Amino acid sequence: MTDPILSTVDHGLARLTLNRPASLNAFDADLAHAWRDVTAEAVARDDVRAILLDASGRAFCAGGDVLAMASGMGSGEDITALAHVINEGILSLTTSSIPVVAAAHGTTAGGGLGILMCSDYAVIGAGSKIGSLYANIGLTPDLSVTAQLARAIGERRALQLVLQDRMLSADEAVEWGLVAEAVSGPEGTDADAEADAVRERAEQVARFWLKGAAGAYGQAKRLIRSQPARTFAEQVAEEARSIGEAFDTPDAKARVAAFAAASSKSAR
Repeated sequence: MTDPILSTVDHGLARLTLNRPASLNAFDADLAHAWRDVTAEAVARDDVRAILLDASGRAFCAGGDVLAMASGMGSGEDITALAHVINEGILSLTTSSIPVVAAAHGTTAGGGLGILMCSDYAVIGAGSKIGSLYANIGLTPDLSVTAQLARAIGERRALQLVLQDRMLSADEAVEWGLVAEAVSGPEGTDADAEADAVRERAEQVARFWLKGAAGAYGQAKRLIRSQPARTFAEQVAEEARSIGEAFDTPDAKARVAAFAAASSKSAR
């Protein structure tokens, strides 16, 4: 049996690959449980300092597997229970102090939006499409879509997506701030080449973090992600605590000393 999600760790980078390409990487029970377990393991490892989410096949994630729902889910309670399982993985990534980049080629729809927004930096293809589409089958948004979408793009735009069957183009997704950038493959190449270009660019982003102060990037991500749980006063106090803690790390001490030495030299 093929693993529904693949996981590797290489020099600090954990790559998590949704691996149900025949179903556009839509979530069934097997992928849901694998997602929960793999994400929990990745954020718990001491040797992981950046995470890359990508997917096999021609799409990033089509949300929930509607065929599996129709044939294997006996009630709404079953759907709710499965959503809770997937949510555990979403929480593992969004509450961690590890920066996450997504390589979201092809189509992202439904709950796939929530998976995309687990990332702190998202790269898509120039031909990618992103939408909600829940109401097309009479369902409501889940997998953190209503928890994250309005924060990412604003309430009015979020409503446009969930109240229509609109699919954003890559340019629109970048303009709206839903993703960081869109890339294309070499001129004249096909969708597979574009997907490879998306993965390559996402890995470049992750390697940038790893070559720098990965711990500081992770804490910056944590501060922004966790801010809604605090008042303004609590947030600035947490910033003060965090920068002091970072200052005492060997990495920061070396970088601060190097910066000071370079500045002193250039001032002479």
